[in-house]
Amino acid sequence: MTRRLLAGYLTITVVVLLLLELPLAIFFSQRELERFTAGVEHDASVIASIYEDDLQTGATLDPQAALLYTERTDARVVIVDANGISLIDTERPVPRDLSTRPEIADAIADKRSSGTRSSSTLGTDFVFVAIPVSSGGVVHGALRVTIDTDRVDASVHRFWLGLVVVGAGVLALMAVVGWMIARSVTRPLRQLERNAARFSEGDLAVHDTVREGPLELRSLSATMSTMAERLAALLDEQREFVADASHQLRTPLTALRLRLENLQARLPDAEGDELESAIEETTRLATLVGDLLQLARADQGQPPVTIDLAQVAIQRVDTWSALAEAAGVTLQVEGADAPLWASAAPGAMEQILDNTLDNALNVSPEGSLIVVRLRADGDRRTVVIEDHGPGLSDDDKERATRRFWRKTATTPGTGLGLAIASSLARASSGSLTLTDSPGGGLSVVVTLPGSQ
Repeated sequence: MTRRLLAGYLTITVVVLLLLELPLAIFFSQRELERFTAGVEHDASVIASIYEDDLQTGATLDPQAALLYTERTDARVVIVDANGISLIDTERPVPRDLSTRPEIADAIADKRSSGTRSSSTLGTDFVFVAIPVSSGGVVHGALRVTIDTDRVDASVHRFWLGLVVVGAGVLALMAVVGWMIARSVTRPLRQLERNAARFSEGDLAVHDTVREGPLELRSLSATMSTMAERLAALLDEQREFVADASHQLRTPLTALRLRLENLQARLPDAEGDELESAIEETTRLATLVGDLLQLARADQGQPPVTIDLAQVAIQRVDTWSALAEAAGVTLQVEGADAPLWASAAPGAMEQILDNTLDNALNVSPEGSLIVVRLRADGDRRTVVIEDHGPGLSDDDKERATRRFWRKTATTPGTGLGLAIASSLARASSGSLTLTDSPGGGLSVVVTLPGSQ
């Protein structure tokens, strides 16, 4: 927006400069030409007065005065008699019949004429002045002075150059002033944009509000801050409710399962089998309640701590190795030869590994390999959990981290494992993405900030 405002200011400035300077330049050009022509007319009158008596008496004309003027001004001076025959010409031989020239004919007819014309031969413009040489009302001849407009053009060009320099200076000054004004106008908008970006990313903490700029922007900033505070309060209440409800449900669910198992033990085998499905449902419900409790804790967010990813990965792989052996799957850690320090929420990486390893074991065929690979990428730390199961399509990869998503209705689990892992990664200022494993399968890529 700063650029658009600055472009608007500069556009207005350019338009104003053009409206002011173009008429001024045109007026100066015309005025300078008129002044120059008036000067030539004055000189022509002086020269005509020198030759007036000689033309009247028919004496031979002395070209010295005309030649001196030509030498001084580079003008061409032509003097003709009453019949239009040239008597003096500072550039061409005489005599010549010039009576057919319009300005000469007008001068012989006792009319003054002046103006500009172009010479196609010389490729330049000339100012001409033609006046009659007369006395007592009788025209004895005519005088014409033609002079190149280079001097006028040079003066006009210098003036135009001055206008351009002044315009450029005004434009540069306006650019600086406009940039400062635009920055002051857009500063509150940029602050609002930063606050809105933080709110969209889930950071609803109100750090600062707009305290300068138009009243409407300050009011909007205050409204956004109030909205963020209320949303934060509502989300906290929701998380507390989910956590409390999940915690409170665990005890009666455990009790219900124990009662069903006790009842199953006292019933005949045929009738006891009917209770097995009910016991499985209570187990699934207990798992779901536990996952909801983990998800609520992940959403709460806690200050990060420094952890050794190598040590965490070795511990979690060792914990899951027994289940992996029972399933005929090999667990392996790579890149854990030396400590790899990272920053994460307390317990986040352990839970992420537990959830991703659980999913990997559920889909990995017997005899396959699951690898937990660690590496440092600049100031980031990357953990890749790679399996060789059926993998996921691109569309399923996008949906897999959504809450309660399962590939099919018969897929085991609650559909919260990857959602919890993704929430924990975000709470640790990191990310979780899904990619294809080399050779087939799914890779869960967890990125965390590094720590020294």
